[in-house]
Amino acid sequence: MSINRLELADFSRYRASLMGIAMLLIMFFHTNGLVRGTLAFAINRCGNVGVDMFLFLSGMGLWFSFCRNSNIRHFFVRRYIRIYPAWLLVAGCFYITDYLSPKGWQSSNLWELAANIGFNWCFWKRDAWEFWFIPSIMMLYTIAPAYMHLIRRCPVWKWLPVVAMIWCVMVQYVQPLHTSMGHIEIFWSRIPIFLIGINMGQAVMEKRSLEPSAWWLILLVFALSAFTCITLEDGLRGRFPLFLERMVYIPLSITLMLLCCQLLRRLPSWTARALAFIGGVSLEIYLLHVNYIMPLITPYRLGFWGTSLTMIALSIPAAWLLHQIASLPDRWLSQKNKQP
Repeated sequence: MSINRLELADFSRYRASLMGIAMLLIMFFHTNGLVRGTLAFAINRCGNVGVDMFLFLSGMGLWFSFCRNSNIRHFFVRRYIRIYPAWLLVAGCFYITDYLSPKGWQSSNLWELAANIGFNWCFWKRDAWEFWFIPSIMMLYTIAPAYMHLIRRCPVWKWLPVVAMIWCVMVQYVQPLHTSMGHIEIFWSRIPIFLIGINMGQAVMEKRSLEPSAWWLILLVFALSAFTCITLEDGLRGRFPLFLERMVYIPLSITLMLLCCQLLRRLPSWTARALAFIGGVSLEIYLLHVNYIMPLITPYRLGFWGTSLTMIALSIPAAWLLHQIASLPDRWLSQKNKQP
């Protein structure tokens, strides 16, 4: 394969593998042990870009699903039956244990406990970061059908991600908005990349290609965005609003995935399959690795690489087992739909 070939269909061909890469980046990001102020620390902190990769690929996947079947009921059933069983198992154990603990603080009463298990109320109320991605992605799934219907009827609304970027600035600097909604900045600043992923879906479906000269632009954008994020993380953390870096994550995540696709083309096929396996259980890995696996490893003080590799080694089989249990409703529904 010539490196000059830039096929947008690679986003779909390697979607599961890219999700696996994104999950690994997130897991490294969540691992402590690197010396603050070093280049390695700054690069590892940029692993948070894995969240944006995930959201882009999720948005693109939603467009594919929507084009196959635009029935709203079918759309929501398929989305939530993938997330909710695993979420209820893990969040239920976490929040019930916290509620029963004398030092628990997530749920002050039974209503809050039910709300936390149902839709992570403590995130929306006070930005509790445990499992923040799950309520965020479920909210994005909720608005996605309306957006996809809109851009199908009026393609000019594909510019809405720009409006979402303006909204992030408003939430940061317009005081009434900042006071009431600034605590969930991590959600607002991820809306643009999700909508861009939906926008890209049609071009990926049509297997469009970019001219070879586009590689110079991609390499330039990747280099500038990576340099900017590393610079922000290297000693400037806490001195700028976080949404600024998340805006830079948008070009960084897209160009990084394009480069990863080229790499996956050249690596042995088992590499893509292994990454795709990780991507297939990425939801379960996300739910387990920080709040369940990491506390078991941290007391041993294995250092950055020892901790991260041990966490990965333990999280993958645990996530696979959780996936087998949580996917039972999905398999039951699929079997029921096949019956005459």
